[in-house]
Formats: sequence, structure tokens, C-alpha cells
Amino acid sequence: MTTFKLGRRALIAAVAAIGLTGPTWADQVVDSIHFLIPGGAGGGWDGTARGTGEALTKAGLVGTASYENMSGGGGGKAIGFLIENADSNHGTLMVNSTPIVIRSLTGVFPHNFRDLTLVSGTIGDYAAIVVGKDSPINSMEDLLAAFDADPSGTAIGGGSVPGGMDHLVAAMVMEAAGKDALAVKYIPYDAGGKAMAALLSGEIAALSTGFSEAVDLANAGEVKIIGVTADERVDAAPDAMTMKEQGIDTSFVNWRGFFAAPGLPEDKLVAYQDAIAKMYDTPEWEEVRARNGWVNIHNSGDDFQSFLEQQEQQIGDLMKKLGFL
Repeated sequence: MTTFKLGRRALIAAVAAIGLTGPTWADQVVDSIHFLIPGGAGGGWDGTARGTGEALTKAGLVGTASYENMSGGGGGKAIGFLIENADSNHGTLMVNSTPIVIRSLTGVFPHNFRDLTLVSGTIGDYAAIVVGKDSPINSMEDLLAAFDADPSGTAIGGGSVPGGMDHLVAAMVMEAAGKDALAVKYIPYDAGGKAMAALLSGEIAALSTGFSEAVDLANAGEVKIIGVTADERVDAAPDAMTMKEQGIDTSFVNWRGFFAAPGLPEDKLVAYQDAIAKMYDTPEWEEVRARNGWVNIHNSGDDFQSFLEQQEQQIGDLMKKLGFL
């Protein structure tokens, strides 16, 4: 056997050549992942899949990542494809989020999360209620008082259709505050810009929106965040009070996570879950997370299923009350 000895300078050169600070083969958990994205380029699903793939490969946890956008049916086309071609897609992870619960409840597509292999919830975006910067409303208590005084004149707007996520969050919060969700006047807008204009003009008293969007608006000095649907205050806006702090016992998160084909072998499932779990401790993931303003919400396997079942029950009960089911 031949033994090679390196001098100090040669050793330093060798280390520099292989990049000691970069990923090592010993770190690799999965050879490759093909990410299936149920929507078009540039959306939340697309960004989550590509950002996760970027972090996993740069950290050396996954060898290579590829991506496929498959729009259609509100996400149903990709779900159906994964189920119908399960045996040939053991190397595929599909990204999804809260709509897989809402759209299966409303029958937009015939499948639900139980028809897939649950891999891991990965990130989330809480919801928030905001008011205009010059509004006399400074807390949920103030908003509830205004609602009690004039329900029809205290409209809440959102960027989704009636029965969509912004509407459901507003109804959920008001219901938890002891108000009749059916009495809440919800006004939908096509886009955030129109909703903001309505808020600033006084057409609506408050706006239901995603927390990350609310933070951007608050940092720009356009709104005040009067309530967040997190269990605890979020570092990105430490002064923004949670609903629970204000006596409104509700929480909600628009999660995003990953699913695999039904019948995925156990060893493959464990490997995917292991790679995602280890990703959170890498600087590569922190760079992606911070860049996108995501909140880490990690739950695997049975914990992921329990979380989804709880959300399905919560959303289903509310949609029935509001007449959408």
C-alpha cells in the first residue's frame, strides 16, 4: 500500500481545490429529487419548490434537483398525475399548500391529501389583519368595537374570492372573537394594489392578508398590523400582537410542504424526510428562507397528517357555516 504525505502548503492547496467549506459527499442523503409544481412559474408553489431544491443541493444533502411545472385544475392535474403514475414517480416530490385542503373540500378535484404519501410540511405564512396607517383603529379590540357599532360599515377586504383564504381567515378571527361570521361584510379584490387603495380610501375598515405581505406594507409605513394568526409573536414584526394575546383564541398558517406518490417505499420516504429535516440547520436554507420571508414550520409524517386533519376540520366547519359547503 502506498502512503502519500502532503506538506503544509500542499495540504492547504488540496483543501482549497476541493472546497472544504462546500458540500461533501458524506453529507448527501438523496441522489436526486424531481420537483413537481402544480402551478406556473413565479407563483408560491414554484418559489417554494425551487428554493427548497436550491438549498438542498447547495448544502450537499441532495445531489441534483429538477423541476416540472404542471398547471391545471387548481392543482388537481398534478395531483392526479402523481396518483395515476405512482410507480414511476418514486423520485418525485410535489409541493402543495392550504388549497389542497380547501379545493378538495369544495370538490374542485376528487382527491385529497390522504391519497398521497405525506412527506413534510416545510414553511408557512401566517395571516394578518391590517388597517391603514391613519386609521383610528389600533387593535383588534378597536376593530371589534367598530364592528359592534356598525357591522355593515366595518367591511374587511381581501385578495381572494368569497370563500377563499383571506375571507376564511377574516371569518375565523371574527367567529373566535364571539361575532357572527355571516354578519362580516367581506369585499374581495383582484390584487393587493386594489385592496390597499380601498383600505387607504376608507372603502374597507381592515384588510385580511398574508403576514409576509403585511410586514412589507408595515415596513413601508402604509399599514398597521393589528393582529397575527400565529401562536407566538413573529420575529419579522415583533411589535405585532397575536390574536391570542388579544383574547381571540385562533391561529392559522398557510403552510407549504411536500407530498410523494402513493405507495412510496418506506426507505425513500425516510430519506426525503431526513434530507428536509437536516436542511433547516444549513446556512444555504437560511439564505433562501430569509430572502423569501418564509417562516420555518416543520412537521413530518404523522405530525403532518394530524396538522392537515385539524386544518381540514377547522376550514370545513367554517365553510359550512358560511354556506360554501
